[in-house]
Amino acid sequence: MPQPKNNHIPLAERLRPKTLGEVVGQQHLLGEGMALRVAFDSGQPHSCILWGPPGVGKTTIARLMANAFDAQFITISATLGGVKDIREAVEQASIWQGQGKQTIVFVDEVHRFNKSQQDAFLPHVESGLFTFIGATTENPSFEVNSALLSRAAVYVLQALSSEDLEQIMAVAGMNTAYAAIDNIAKQKLIAYADGDARRLLNTLETLYVAAANEKISTITDTWLNKVLGERMRRYDKGGEQFYDTISALHKSVRGSDPDAALYWLVRMLDGGADPRYMARRMIRMASEDIGLADPRALTMALDAANTYERLGSPEGELTLAQCVVYLAMAPKSNAVYKAYKAVKAHIKKDGTRPVPMHLRNAPTQLMKDLDYGKGYRYAHDEADGFAAGEQYLPDGMKDALFYEPVERGLEIKIAAKLRELRALNAKPL
Repeated sequence: MPQPKNNHIPLAERLRPKTLGEVVGQQHLLGEGMALRVAFDSGQPHSCILWGPPGVGKTTIARLMANAFDAQFITISATLGGVKDIREAVEQASIWQGQGKQTIVFVDEVHRFNKSQQDAFLPHVESGLFTFIGATTENPSFEVNSALLSRAAVYVLQALSSEDLEQIMAVAGMNTAYAAIDNIAKQKLIAYADGDARRLLNTLETLYVAAANEKISTITDTWLNKVLGERMRRYDKGGEQFYDTISALHKSVRGSDPDAALYWLVRMLDGGADPRYMARRMIRMASEDIGLADPRALTMALDAANTYERLGSPEGELTLAQCVVYLAMAPKSNAVYKAYKAVKAHIKKDGTRPVPMHLRNAPTQLMKDLDYGKGYRYAHDEADGFAAGEQYLPDGMKDALFYEPVERGLEIKIAAKLRELRALNAKPL
């Protein structure tokens, strides 16, 4: 069996596309007439954010942009770098600008830079010293400063399909002198990669080296399970089985079955699910399925998430177990969830109604002269702190009822209070 060549260079790096035509996937951006292809063909670089899951080509696309625009390329890792790296990039870009060269500064995991670090790029992006490209796995709406975001186009990259990954495996097979892989093992590897080309290629390289050492000519499903064992047993973090299992967990909590909820939680943790993700899902359950029937559920979920951050695994996972049992046993209400969705649907189809004059603020004399705030009743000056009959919705929406509490948990009291207030509102003034 031939020994691996260029063993010091990872397989994923050796197979990194050198041209746009070699890129697998992302055709919704790179296909003919698509946004990124148009940007490449324009010959004029522009600042952008590449948002997508790991291993889908964010770094590759950034490097290809530099090649396409004949620009110098500077990479900064927001995980490892800091202000010093930004300063050095600015200095180097200034030197290249003096030589008539363009510069692209690529910031990987840009969401890990804090606000001041992100702000440090702004004046240089605005001056045209360099083109900024950020890569992130997190929603840039929440993780990238609005000032920087407003100066950059956002391109959303998608997880690679099974067909894309199969194509990448074929390229790897053609460009290496390693063992062959039977079809069952190949499909299992593709499922395990979960749309992540880097994960696929790194796993392939591990297998190739092991096969060469054992003089294995064909990687079979049996041998694959023996070598990767525990890793292959665990389901994909983004595959169908993952979402089926999180659905089972959510429905078990909603159905008030603590045993089933614990079972699915531990199945997911044992399967390699990120405990932080599990904590986020429990925060969602607390709001969506329990709500105001037990407001402590949301506090419990937030505390569980914070406790896990302090303790890590495996100790912190116990607090997640405690939380999921509490959520399962808490009284259930989706009244706020339903009300929120109803309001969203109403606003989407309804016109933009003006704010009633009596609810408008009047900080200037002109506004007062225009009757802003006229007739507003200050609730604290009314009996029991409630201005019965006062109108807070736009005109024409007096009878809109969105929130209807259920007769469970704390919402029993909330429902009684709401009935009382609505009865007072119904009385003639």
